[in-house]
Amino acid sequence: MIQIIAIITTLVFLVLVIDFIRRGLLKEKYAVLWLGFIVVIAILAIWKNLLDMIAMRVGIAYSPSLLFLVAFIFILLILLHYSVVISVLTDRNKRLAQEITIIKSRLEETIGKDSQPK
Repeated sequence: MIQIIAIITTLVFLVLVIDFIRRGLLKEKYAVLWLGFIVVIAILAIWKNLLDMIAMRVGIAYSPSLLFLVAFIFILLILLHYSVVISVLTDRNKRLAQEITIIKSRLEETIGKDSQPK
């Protein structure tokens, strides 16, 4: 039953990712990550012997739990990646705001000097 749920969930994710790519909501560099994840989960969901073998070597008693472990680790990696991206973007926004303030200040000084009577 868990194998069927995993296969259906994988297919739903595949349809969602392809739809997001088609509508331009998901950039290609992130789509590759998600498609890779989907392929790994699909292989593990379909090829049950591989799932059992890996689970046994890792020490997991109930092999379908390995699917959820892989998904959980992937999501943690995605969250870490987005945290880095957000940090970089925050720094860029701060720098841009500072540059805009400097340019605005210089522009006001220039306009202020030109509008004063001589």
